Formats: sequence, C-alpha cells, structure tokens
Amino acid sequence: MADIIVPEMGESIVDARVAKWLKQPGDAVAVGEPLVELETDKVDIEVAAPIAGVLGPIAFATGSDVKIGDVLGTVAAGAGGRASAPVAAASEAAASAIAATPSARRAARENKVDLAAVPTPGDRITRDDVLRAAQPATPSPTVSKPVAPPAPVAAPPAPRAAGDRSEVRERMSRRRLTIAKRLVEVQSTAAMLTTFNEVDMSAVMALRARQKETFTKKFGVGLGLSSFFVKATVVALREFPRLNAEIQGDEIVLKRYYDIGVAVGAPEGLVVPVIRDADQQSFAAIEYAVRNFAAKAKDGTLTLEDLRGGSFTITNGGVFGSMMSTPILNPPQVGILGLHAIKERPIAVGGQVVVRPMMYTALTYDHRIVDGSEAVRFLVKVKELIEDPGVLLVEH
Repeated sequence: MADIIVPEMGESIVDARVAKWLKQPGDAVAVGEPLVELETDKVDIEVAAPIAGVLGPIAFATGSDVKIGDVLGTVAAGAGGRASAPVAAASEAAASAIAATPSARRAARENKVDLAAVPTPGDRITRDDVLRAAQPATPSPTVSKPVAPPAPVAAPPAPRAAGDRSEVRERMSRRRLTIAKRLVEVQSTAAMLTTFNEVDMSAVMALRARQKETFTKKFGVGLGLSSFFVKATVVALREFPRLNAEIQGDEIVLKRYYDIGVAVGAPEGLVVPVIRDADQQSFAAIEYAVRNFAAKAKDGTLTLEDLRGGSFTITNGGVFGSMMSTPILNPPQVGILGLHAIKERPIAVGGQVVVRPMMYTALTYDHRIVDGSEAVRFLVKVKELIEDPGVLLVEH
C-alpha cells in the first residue's frame, strides 16, 4: 500500500485545494496515472498514483483545503478493482500516458472525448485541441482537406423570467481568493501613486511595418510592441534603480538584474510570468517569451518557475480596449507600467494639428521609496525611447 501525498509545489506555495478526484475508491489505477487535481494560487497540478493497484479510501473530498505532506488517500498494490469508465483499465492507463494539460483532461472528461484520438500541433494536448475535437466535422465541398472548426462559443444566458430574483453562489477558486487578498493587502501596505503620460506610437508602428516580413522570416515570430516596451523599461530602470527594488523591513533592496513580469490573461484572472534577465534578451527572444507565456496561460500550462519572482511588471490593458487605468502593484515590487489602447488623436506638432496613433501610459509606484520626480522622469524616459526606437536598436 502507498500513500497519495500532497507534493512540494514550489516557492511560497504551502497549501492547495482539492479541485477534482479523477478516480474513485475501488477504481483500478496504473502507476503514474493522474488521480486528483489540486488547485493552488498559482498553477493547477495533478497528483499521480505512486504504484499500480486499486484506489483506497479518500481522506479529502473535492473542495477540501490541504497542505504539503497531507495524505490524500491510499493505493493498494495488486490487480483488481473496477474500471472507472466504460473503457477497460488498460485503456485508461494508456490515456493517462498521453501528454495533456490538466485543463485538457478536464475538458475531455466533460465532453466525453477520447484523448488518444485528439490531434494536436504541439507536444501536449491542450484544452482548445479537445474542444475542437468535440465538435462534429463539417465537410465542405470546396475544401480539399479537413479544417478544424473553431472552439465552441458559450451560448448567451437565457432571458430572465418575469419575477425571477434567484441568485447563484459559487466558491472562489484558490487563485481568485489569493488575487483578492493580495490586492487588498498591497493597498493597505504600500503608498501607491500613479503618474501618466502619452506616447506617440508613429515611429514604432512605422518601424514594425518596415521590418515585419524580414523579422518574421528570420526569427519565426512577429515583431510586436512588447519587446519595445520591455527594452525601454530596462533602460529606464537602469537610470532610476529604485523602481527596480523592494522593501525588506527597514532596508531597500536594489536589484541589479532585470526580471520583467508581463501580465497575461488567464481563465482565473491575470497572471504574471517573468522574462528573466530581460536586459540580456534580444527583441526576438522577448517576443518568443511573451507569445509562449500567452499560449501557456490559455492552456493552463504555466509552471511555478514561469511565475516565480520578478522585479518589475508591465501590464497591457489596451489589448482589452482600456483607454486609461491605474494598475495595482504586484508585491513586493514597487513599480508597474500600464499600457493602453492605441487610438488616433489630434495632437499639436510644430505648431500644426496632426492626427497620430497615441497611447496613454501609466506608472504606479510605491511612494515610500520612489519619489514623484523619479517616477515622472522614468515614464518620460520610456516615452522618449518609444518615440525614437532607433536608440533601442542601436545602443541597447
């Protein structure tokens, strides 16, 4: 007999929540087969069977909070037990060996899709792969090869019936609960202040248009805005190092490395994977990293290492259409740069009114160690570099 133990889950994670048992007591299990999904405040993980055998009693039901080292249940060695689905245990063992994300396995169960039959362009089956496979094929006489249908779109909610005043109560996920606590905590402990500026994006957009095809052919990735702002941020942080710091007790820790967090959207809210040593990364490497993080956030495959640390954060509300916002610090960091939607606006240039693609930028900083003048000059430096991106290409 072997215990199923809550494993070590990485930096700062000491507890989790049982999201779903994939097997039930009495089910036959194969060694390495996922038994239970755990939800943490950063990533979801699967705990596998330590040995082959039969799942015994479960100590923590779905929804229970657990800590590292807790015994979730046991597996009795040997053959026997029942199949937990109409397929045989051997087939389930084969399915468990398939490389798939936890969200993909969940979608496969909910949509009754055989993971072994799901095609994927990558090295792991993702949730989108499963959802595409769940849709019936729609052959077209004008298409010579099958084309995967788009992921299904959720149906709009039914109109509220007259007199219906019902409510729906749902428990917060571990991640959403942690986000809520941290947002309140940072507002209670940091002296947050935000300064704004606007950036003329003409030069960057023109450069991207000129170099788009060459860059993509050479590096296999598009030239986006992220790399320009990451590069500009690093240069500005060098000039204003207190924005690349944190407070520990009565000391200021000035960091001489530049690990830039880039906020990306995930089903449970924004997450902030980190581009490490961003000052040493090329434009292409940064674009690769951002694209990879966005894909992993969507698929639920971000790792604890992806999210660990970070010395400064960039968040882009513009991808959702935001014109202006005041971003909240990502503790223990003392600075976060907010980017917004690019809109054509009339501005004065050389005494003439011209229309230019403009972006509002916002810097939220911890006024306990960052003076207002530093914050303003930092944002002006970013503006200058974005408006003259050739400086980034030549000198940085």
